[in-house]
Amino acid sequence: MLPASRKELLLQRLRQDGRLVAKEMADELGLSEDSIRRDLRELDEAGLAVRVYGGALPASPAVADYATRTAVAPDSKRRVAAAAVALIEPGATVILDGGTTTLAMVAALPRTFRGTIITHSPTVAAALLEHEAEVLLIGGQLFKHSAVACGAAAVEAANRISADLFFLGVTGVHATTGLTTGDADEAAMKRTLASRAAETYVLASEEKIGAASRYSVLPLDEVTGIITDSAKNDPTTRELAAAGARLVHTAQARSSKS
Repeated sequence: MLPASRKELLLQRLRQDGRLVAKEMADELGLSEDSIRRDLRELDEAGLAVRVYGGALPASPAVADYATRTAVAPDSKRRVAAAAVALIEPGATVILDGGTTTLAMVAALPRTFRGTIITHSPTVAAALLEHEAEVLLIGGQLFKHSAVACGAAAVEAANRISADLFFLGVTGVHATTGLTTGDADEAAMKRTLASRAAETYVLASEEKIGAASRYSVLPLDEVTGIITDSAKNDPTTRELAAAGARLVHTAQARSSKS
């Protein structure tokens, strides 16, 4: 089998099974594990897979640039955003992460909401200009890929706040790797924000479920809930629940893929 065809087969298995074990694929194809590992390394470098010990996991499409992500799973993001907004009590202090799903939350949030919104995303803050809520913008070095403030100054500022709720954006929600994102400094900022809220909910639109990225944010069982529109009987959803995830399903969950 030619290398290109072999890689396409590996990607097909990743989409089908949600993970690859290098030894099993080597045995199936009659190749050395080194050959499979080399293929997985090249797929990882191309952003098509995430290498883990013994194999690989599907790479999240949510690590694309900000403009591209606005067109990824918009209906799923709107459903997740609506379910997230429903959790916000009048007068609450809420931390919003950066990202396209939090922007969908702003669109779903009543303009008459009189609580406080804290965010490290200038994009989210600007979207709140017509809302009655008080807005606190955390500053720091701008991470342009996600349009959020990160780094030491942002972490220091975040450590001075407290909130009722934090709505966390990630790029991967996987039963094995937990909650992940594509940048180490951004992952650290997300952990800091989670530590400042009484409850943390993950915004998990469809492209993030079963996918993984390079840097760990938090384990599945260290957040209050994961808001998703995945079907309750979806195999990936069941794996997440078995791994300790507390899933909050939207009112209009998608049909099962099984």
